[in-house]
Amino acid sequence: MTDEQRPESPDEESGETAAPEPDWVRRRRLAAVFGDVLPEATRDDQAEPGSEPAGEKQRSEEWLRRQVPPHHG
Repeated sequence: MTDEQRPESPDEESGETAAPEPDWVRRRRLAAVFGDVLPEATRDDQAEPGSEPAGEKQRSEEWLRRQVPPHHG
């Protein structure tokens, strides 16, 4: 069988359609071929320990509450 005659997937030969593969199976297959290119979460996604003092967070929340327009309160 030449490359032009070869079916694109094994199920095409029998005429059956394959069930969609679960997301974890797809990720594992892609990782096996390409490696783990990017981690699930990067340092940018996570707050650094001790990055915002408790008092600063409270001031930030108070400022946000004061910014609410009167018709939303």
